[in-house]
Amino acid sequence: MPMLTKQLSVSHEHLDASIQTAAQILKNGGLVAIPTETVYGLAANALDEEAVKKIFSAKGRPQDNPLIVHASSLKVIEKLVKEIPPAAKKCAEAFWPGPFTMVLPKSDIIPNTVCAGLDTVAVRIPKNNITQKLLAASQLVLAAPSANISGSPSPTTFEHVLNDLDGKIDAVLMGERCAVGVESTVVTFATNPPRLLRPGGITIEQLREFIPDLVIDKAIFSEPKKNVAVASPGMKYKHYSPKAKIIVVEADRESFETFVSEQRKVDPNIFALCFDESNNRLGQPLICCGQTNDSISYAARLFDALRELDLRGCKLCYAISPGKQGVGLAVYNRLLRAAAFEVISL
Repeated sequence: MPMLTKQLSVSHEHLDASIQTAAQILKNGGLVAIPTETVYGLAANALDEEAVKKIFSAKGRPQDNPLIVHASSLKVIEKLVKEIPPAAKKCAEAFWPGPFTMVLPKSDIIPNTVCAGLDTVAVRIPKNNITQKLLAASQLVLAAPSANISGSPSPTTFEHVLNDLDGKIDAVLMGERCAVGVESTVVTFATNPPRLLRPGGITIEQLREFIPDLVIDKAIFSEPKKNVAVASPGMKYKHYSPKAKIIVVEADRESFETFVSEQRKVDPNIFALCFDESNNRLGQPLICCGQTNDSISYAARLFDALRELDLRGCKLCYAISPGKQGVGLAVYNRLLRAAAFEVISL
């Protein structure tokens, strides 16, 4: 039987009461969707295994997909892991609070369910003010994957959360649209050298200032092998995917426009996920995601655009690939998984 999902206002006059309500739900073993700077997360007390199991159930999430634990400070994180190597500490000082996650050997207090049976745990300190207040009020560490049905585009607004999980979770904190728009960058320090497992708002270029020998995991660009345990969320084969079929097109803007125009001669209903400059050249149907080479805007708009495709009845969409530098790599990585690695290079 569906539960009543409380919609907790975060307006100035309601914020304190909403935070206290959310904190009590979490302490009681419930689930609360929370805003972060990346995407909305579905939070539970990370040290309560029964509460964590509810996350997997509500999302329909595979049990072999580890969760990220959100904490209020580095001092708290030190209790969750066995050690923090020097390079990891430098990254923590540079990027926390913020969209950066590190994978480290876990301490014994972390339940196996959180880590999908691995001996490591993914941890980060979120930047969002509402979630920081919740961490302080609850005095908990929170396991919080994206607050959506597993495999669908991640939610960047509380409306997205309700579309997927209304009646399945206890409450949602109704914060603003998430600024970064894609999930956090994930680096594992459990290997030597460290490896980038998932690109995000913190870029390779920024990371290599502190980790010169950083290795890029092959799974960022290619589909993972079947039945192989993944070390981080977001490494599954098909992920972030709308019902519409997505095909990634690697091309410059002019070539992309020509390609889509030719395809529309066969099927005029083909959508384009494109740059703003294509708006007056391609015609409808299309969704624009920022100016050419503005990968930060593309990232902030991406998941909302993927959801919009389904709302508009899209069956097939060609998505232009951004450059792979900076945040563009994160966008490319998400598009690959949304498209189940179907790519056309022009």
